[in-house]
Amino acid sequence: MAPTWLTVVAWIYISLCFICAGVIAYDIVVRGRRQPMGVMDFVFPITALYFGPFALWLYWRWARTPAPAAGREPAGNGSGPVTSVAAVPELVLAGAGREMSLSRHRHAHGSMPAADPPNGSFAASPAEPARPYWAAMAIEVSHCGSGCTLGDLISEWLIFAFAITVAGSTLLAEYIGDYVFAVTFGIVFQYFAIAPMRGLGLRDGLKAATKADVISLTFFEIGLFAWMALMALVFFPAPNHLMPDSIAFWLMMQVGMIIGYLSSWPANVWLVKRGIKVAM
Repeated sequence: MAPTWLTVVAWIYISLCFICAGVIAYDIVVRGRRQPMGVMDFVFPITALYFGPFALWLYWRWARTPAPAAGREPAGNGSGPVTSVAAVPELVLAGAGREMSLSRHRHAHGSMPAADPPNGSFAASPAEPARPYWAAMAIEVSHCGSGCTLGDLISEWLIFAFAITVAGSTLLAEYIGDYVFAVTFGIVFQYFAIAPMRGLGLRDGLKAATKADVISLTFFEIGLFAWMALMALVFFPAPNHLMPDSIAFWLMMQVGMIIGYLSSWPANVWLVKRGIKVAM
């Protein structure tokens, strides 16, 4: 059973995270600030479910799109043009023609292509601040982490609801279930980022998504699983295991997801460096 102070902290932080996710979702859906890459409409609210104020700040500062003009469809809904092309980051608009070789050149050669500004930022129009490399990578890692988060959330509830164990261990069942669901959702999220950008069909798109995401989401899960082991074996050993019906359990899982986010960052950098993934 969780101590009272932890339960109180859990209610406060999780409520804050839901508020942050709601603010982002409202801004995207109701105010029409759709992302140029449609899957990111889901990524930012999901990231806020565990990263709270940081996710809201990252979205608001570096990823928020211009409001749609009167009479225009919101950007990213597939039925109308982007409201203000000049205000959408060049990295997204480059499309298949440039294939995001910008990132590959930057990392492979340690320098910026001539078309880029000399300060290491991603190019942007005068209407929008240049997105620094760390911010682009933070968004990229958020994209990876959102699939993992959604998979972990569903897996944990299923394992709890059906009292699933592996070799008598709930933790082992959670490891297997969380990883399988994380891989599934991670690949789906990556597919809807890579396939439209590169103009790939279903089969080629899934192959590219698998190649791009399995390594990064594996490192995300490694960080999360290490924290889950501490939860189950050190902080709350039997018979005081935290369960998914406890608010404190989800606070601890949020901490694990933040650790997973950080542990997957080097893997995402490595993948972007080799052109397997593209920084958002």
